[in-house]
Amino acid sequence: MVEEKEGSGPLKPAGDGRPQLQEPLGHVKKSKQQVSEGFTIKAMMKNTVVRGPPSAGAFKERPPKPTVFRKFYERGDLPIALDHDTKGNRIAWKVEIETLDYNSYLPIFFHGLCEMTFPHEFFARQGIHDMLEHGGNKILPVIPQLIIPIKNALNLRNRQIICITLKVLQHLVASADMVGRALVPYYRQILPILSIFKNMNGKSNHLTTGALKQFSP
Repeated sequence: MVEEKEGSGPLKPAGDGRPQLQEPLGHVKKSKQQVSEGFTIKAMMKNTVVRGPPSAGAFKERPPKPTVFRKFYERGDLPIALDHDTKGNRIAWKVEIETLDYNSYLPIFFHGLCEMTFPHEFFARQGIHDMLEHGGNKILPVIPQLIIPIKNALNLRNRQIICITLKVLQHLVASADMVGRALVPYYRQILPILSIFKNMNGKSNHLTTGALKQFSP
């Protein structure tokens, strides 16, 4: 008999004998995506995600600045004092409100709409309502001087100050005849900020709608 030498037989497949699966052609691992600024050379490279534009900050609050009202109040040039009674705080006027020079005092109080600390914010806002209630025909000639203080208060983009300013505008329009018509030429200065917030839900939206309706001549 002829003995078979070791290793002379047919070769056997390595492993367990089962066919191995091959990866499909064209299979390439995805590389990590890079973030880049727009309008740069890097932004045109493959696997690059362009970062979107930064927020415009339309709703971002602006810090308030020292106002004319604070300056006059701290110098003692305003005829007002704080009075406490059972109903809370109120303004004690040192003179009759009807005798005040509205051309001088009403714009100063309107500048105080930007105030956010006590007692300045209380005196400014309550003083405005007191003067509008007793002003009568003295209010209409002062309208042009009130636009810049109103615009400055709205430009702070503070929700609380916006609501307070809108209430003041409502009182202003109802305080005397023809005030609504007198505000028409100044819509371009007042309405842009209101148009930013008019679509927001909540209290500011309702006040904005009401104020805009009362602006109509």
